[in-house]
Amino acid sequence: MEKKPELKPEEAAMELVACFPAKVARKRSKQIVINEVGPEEQVPEVMANVRTIPGIITMRGCSYAGCKGVVLGPTRDILQITHGPIGCGFYSWATRRNQTRPATGEDTNFMPYALSTDMQEEQIIFGGEKKLKKAIEEAIALFNPKAIGIFSTCPVGLIGDDVHSVAREMEAKYPGINIFGFSCEGYKGVSQSAGHHVANNKVFTDVVGLIDEPKEGKYKVNLLGEYNIGGDAFEIERIFEKAGLTLHSSFSGNSVYEEFASAHTADLNVVMCHRSINYLAEMMEKKYGIPWFKVNFIGAEASAKSLRKIAEYYGDKELMDKVEEVIAEEMKEVARVRDDVASRCAGKTAMMFVGGSRAHHYQDIFKEIGMKTIAAGYEFAHRDDYEGRKVIPSIKVDADSRNIEELKVTADPEKYRDRLTEADRKRLGDEFKFKNYEGMMPDMDPKTLVIDDLNHHEMEVLIEKFHPDIFCAGVKEKYVVQKYGIPMKQLHSYDYGGPYAGFQGAINFYRDIDKMINTKVWSLVKAPWDDSPELTATYACDQAV
Repeated sequence: MEKKPELKPEEAAMELVACFPAKVARKRSKQIVINEVGPEEQVPEVMANVRTIPGIITMRGCSYAGCKGVVLGPTRDILQITHGPIGCGFYSWATRRNQTRPATGEDTNFMPYALSTDMQEEQIIFGGEKKLKKAIEEAIALFNPKAIGIFSTCPVGLIGDDVHSVAREMEAKYPGINIFGFSCEGYKGVSQSAGHHVANNKVFTDVVGLIDEPKEGKYKVNLLGEYNIGGDAFEIERIFEKAGLTLHSSFSGNSVYEEFASAHTADLNVVMCHRSINYLAEMMEKKYGIPWFKVNFIGAEASAKSLRKIAEYYGDKELMDKVEEVIAEEMKEVARVRDDVASRCAGKTAMMFVGGSRAHHYQDIFKEIGMKTIAAGYEFAHRDDYEGRKVIPSIKVDADSRNIEELKVTADPEKYRDRLTEADRKRLGDEFKFKNYEGMMPDMDPKTLVIDDLNHHEMEVLIEKFHPDIFCAGVKEKYVVQKYGIPMKQLHSYDYGGPYAGFQGAINFYRDIDKMINTKVWSLVKAPWDDSPELTATYACDQAV
């Protein structure tokens, strides 16, 4: 495909919605903005976290996917039972390339298993609680787990099965096994974001705080929102260990139950994926006094910046010197590969529509090799993920968000401990921003496109008009993009690549992108619809009467 002439973003934004009925076009136009960054990082308002219009092919997942697939999926020793049809359980099984590394071959690892109650017509009509109890008993007999999570799918909510009552009954029958349920029916909320919130609430109320034994080591840090896709958490753990930091727990990549249960004993929470887990960070600060701030370990420069901020938080000169030593050592190889790859990739363009922070994080690593992101957006973000947490007070709570339980959290009278002294607060000053996320838009160039909840039609328009050198999204988009002759990088599962986090991850990413966009194979791809007639139609509501 030949490159199209460069379009003005205003024209592209109009063309994206041109085929929609007028009412749909008006709504979508509020979710498509042209970025402009004003004083104090003020950016245009974007509509987000609203329902996808029926009939539009969205990139989003469901609440169950967010709860079971994203947040709890990477945990290796909490036995996970999907209460519902087998299709939901199968699709949420090992699809994200979450990795784990038990200390020994004898240690518990349930990640290779997909457990489901396999609901049939009989349970849909007469209820499935008996079958769920039987499944739990069978799972206990087979695996003898420390904890069991029960995940509700759409039929469970529709027929009224009470997974929480079943969990309490089975926990009483099997004391010593922590059994808890998640009301994460797929239809709950507008996207997988609702499932993240449901998962955070239950992990907070039923797991965190149960074990008061702290992990040994100095500078104990919980890493929230890191799911160890392609081994990312392994690389971050390597860097932490090299710098002298103790990774107490990772929610929830390469994690174990005891680390969740004792996470309240750590000194600090750092958050990678803001939208999937900011709820847990907020609640742990209120109940246990653990401060949190946002970090980014995608990209070498971002990794160095995050390490320095963690060291600054502790204010220990020995730690800060060690961090600088690690950065200097790691950057030698990073710089060599980066400069080589940049000589072939500089000036290329990227589009990315993925996740709740990933579409932001990966812009940094593309910049390192001279590439520019010309359009980006999230699948399940809220306004603060785009515009920054400064807009939180003005975000309207919609009806779907009210379906999710909002916990009232207060300081624990025995376990709350203020981690910062007055001297610490004075040393760090106002410039050290806790609980802050500046959002994606302040980091994007002016006149770039920001699009929430991108759909299939709009993706095709973007590709045809801008012809980016690479498109980043999920598996649902992969093959259509490739048929256009555009390399497609999955940022949900990495397509057997990775890890991409940290310094070694940055090197891996530079090389993978170089290979993808500089191969000549894409110029040989011809989309089947280039030679086949395309059916066109108009909406009846738009026709003149």
